[in-house]
Amino acid sequence: MPQPLVATNDFVVKFANVNGSGSASANGLFAKSILRMGVPIASRNIFPSNIQGLPTWFEVRVSEAGHMGRRGGVDMMVAMNPQTWDRDVAEIEPGGYLFYDSTRPMPKSKFRDDITVIGCPLTEITNAAYSDPRQRQLFKNIVYLGALSALLDMDVEAVKGAIAAQFKGKEKLVPANFAALEMGRDWAMQNLACPIGLRLKRADAVGNRIFTDGNNAAGLGAVYGGATVCAWYPITPSTSLAEAFEKHCTRLRKDPETGAKRYAIVQAEDELASIGMVVGAAWNGARAFTATSGPGVSLMQEFLGLAYFAEIPAVLFDVQRAGPSTGMPTRTQQSDLLSAAYASHGDTKHVMLLPQDPGECFTFGADAFDLADRLQTPIFVMLDLDIGMNDWLCEPFAWDPARKMDRGKVLDAEGLDAAKTFGRYLDVDGDGIPYRTWPGTHPEKGSFFTRGTSRDRYARYTEDGAPYVDNMQRLLKKFHTAKSLVPRPVTIPAKEKARDGVIFYGSTSAAMSEALAALEAQGVHLDAMRIRAFPFHQDVADFVAAHERVFVVEQNRDAQLRTLLVNEEEIDPAKLVPVLHYDGTPITARFIQSAVADRASAANVLPFRKATP
Repeated sequence: MPQPLVATNDFVVKFANVNGSGSASANGLFAKSILRMGVPIASRNIFPSNIQGLPTWFEVRVSEAGHMGRRGGVDMMVAMNPQTWDRDVAEIEPGGYLFYDSTRPMPKSKFRDDITVIGCPLTEITNAAYSDPRQRQLFKNIVYLGALSALLDMDVEAVKGAIAAQFKGKEKLVPANFAALEMGRDWAMQNLACPIGLRLKRADAVGNRIFTDGNNAAGLGAVYGGATVCAWYPITPSTSLAEAFEKHCTRLRKDPETGAKRYAIVQAEDELASIGMVVGAAWNGARAFTATSGPGVSLMQEFLGLAYFAEIPAVLFDVQRAGPSTGMPTRTQQSDLLSAAYASHGDTKHVMLLPQDPGECFTFGADAFDLADRLQTPIFVMLDLDIGMNDWLCEPFAWDPARKMDRGKVLDAEGLDAAKTFGRYLDVDGDGIPYRTWPGTHPEKGSFFTRGTSRDRYARYTEDGAPYVDNMQRLLKKFHTAKSLVPRPVTIPAKEKARDGVIFYGSTSAAMSEALAALEAQGVHLDAMRIRAFPFHQDVADFVAAHERVFVVEQNRDAQLRTLLVNEEEIDPAKLVPVLHYDGTPITARFIQSAVADRASAANVLPFRKATP
């Protein structure tokens, strides 16, 4: 039998609960209490798409070293759901710990010989203390939080501080929660061997970082980016982004003297209507956006084609989930890349930004509006459920107060008077981007007919082949111009010169950093590149060309980023080795490490230093 796991500030705790039981609050308190001890954590909420009754899990990665992705494996399982018991127990690492409600006896066959079983009669404790059924249910969660605080040697004052913060404005609830916490803690101290091998110790590794989710960050980024119009239709997991925008607008987008709103938020009747409203608002000069997910992008195709062809700026926040069809609405994937990149029929190509965490959700959320105006085209900001709905530890958001909005090539009345001629689709500067005007700019000049049908450089309707080809080539030139405007990829060189590399993007980044360190310890050295935008900067093709083989790690079945690399950069598919994870849960460092190490071994991937002549 393996020895019980021993670790300080470096382990994984997973809670298995039932949706609607009130456990989310207690589990969140557990995570925030550890942060208050100065120890970094990464939490992942894995929940069902129904309202109540199905299994839900909450995983907390404790990592003083600062690893923010999922590691893989569970060191301590808090098993509160009989429905998933066998599955949950099977996840525990050998030598790990199982904490459960021991009010009802469990047969020995339900346990494992290679783990430490810790029983606490939670139902018995709460039934003795409370008569109201709802109180029994809710306070049971706080009782097990108290027991865990004793078992893991948590600073109880940090837990109480988290409780007090959570119930700010509802102070009458604080004493009752303190009492339930102490109830569980006292029982554990008197009846269990506390602490166990997994322990928490105060540290100073959190610093001034903030704990927030990507949807909230993107909503705030939209405010700072100058957005005044949001048209959306509710869809998981993007709804909270529009709600966050409204919350931040209430604080930041009101006239300080009159209190009048300086924004418009419209819940449309469907996704097609919402993007139509965005396009209309943007055509009038407003900065406008929608928030949606994969099914919504599918429904928006017609208006996306219009915005691309008529060259109207728009921003779309796509918080990706598992598809196709309804798929798994509350599970995460990176499966909308192809549908977003080529959204609408005909030859279309859209710009995509690929943030890795809430910090970049804020930055890219603001930058997207400048890009949309400069390029006069839709811009996709590609979040996913993991980034969007889970809390992440990240640096405080930064903003330059001197920054001005870049509205791109917009002619005002003075500019129109000075111009010899105005053609809405003339490429004056050779970058594929024409000049535009807003409605009402000039009483006589600068007007044009906006249409989705073919036209010439002066917006005059024509179905002649030559003007159509001229227009389509200019749109392609504009797309190439975007390469110099979007965020460049980030390169992470290996400590030893490597002949192979790995490419990744988005929320995969958190697990990737830990996986790279683990691979290095195994003697597998890989240069790494994090792609942050599409179209791809020249750096991407250069990176692939500089390596014999490049692993492409992504969270979808069909290797969509790899497909884009092959299609757009004309890379030999044999050079790009797909590493794919798509079960709906966030990718883990151990998955990446195992998948890459196995293939690296088979492909004889070695650093140059060790390579045979």
